[in-house]
Amino acid sequence: MTEHDSRVCIVTGATGAIGKATASQIAAVLGYQVVLVGRDDSRMVQCAQEIISTTGNERVSYELADLSRQSEIQALADRWQGPLHVLVNNAAATPRSRLETPEGLEMQFATNIMGYFWMTMAFRETLASSAPSRVVNVASYWAGDLDLDDLEFRRRPYRNGIAYRQSKQANRMLTAAFARRFKAHGVAVNACHPGDVSSKLSHNLGFGGHESPDQGAQTPAWLATSETGQSQSGLYFEQMRATPDRFVKDTAAVEALYNICLEYRS
Repeated sequence: MTEHDSRVCIVTGATGAIGKATASQIAAVLGYQVVLVGRDDSRMVQCAQEIISTTGNERVSYELADLSRQSEIQALADRWQGPLHVLVNNAAATPRSRLETPEGLEMQFATNIMGYFWMTMAFRETLASSAPSRVVNVASYWAGDLDLDDLEFRRRPYRNGIAYRQSKQANRMLTAAFARRFKAHGVAVNACHPGDVSSKLSHNLGFGGHESPDQGAQTPAWLATSETGQSQSGLYFEQMRATPDRFVKDTAAVEALYNICLEYRS
């Protein structure tokens, strides 16, 4: 993480189907150093070795952190050395029943929303000092059902599909909020829908998937490495094309969500 002739990229949730394929596609681009972030040491070792083997890029490493816990994200940021040019927020959870983190936060909210938020906040100064740099938020076109008054399903009945849709809407809204704040610092922030991949996540939601992991990873990997991903900011992409996002039109709701997330500590 101290080499100055490469662009350094973090990919969270890197042992999942889309995360691993995204990390592999980025690692295959000349000049990229990829740091995988996940919480299972044995799976991370295997994932890193497989990406090195398939891409020939020896500059693939990993860091351990539970992305549902702010303390572990902050510890990762505190021990980070050197630049960070690309942050790909991809880690997601879709438990079928309502679970809580050790700090008492609902698991999908903590991982899918706050994990993205905390990673971006924890690395914001590093991204700014490494500019031009970028953040890629892996969201979804399957989004909606956001309830600013019940983000953790303490009042509503918990359904993992509703919780997932809410989290993906939030990812898209927070992308707009961060893009406005980071513009002056040379940090682009974009969101995207990956492909429809058969994965543990999609199976937990009751869906299959008709695309391979490599097909699903094309848009996030492209945003992480292409000129478009740096020159454009605050946009939502599907199939490598900017797509109108109805969720960011309500700027008051976007700012309300951002401010709610600022108040969370764990």
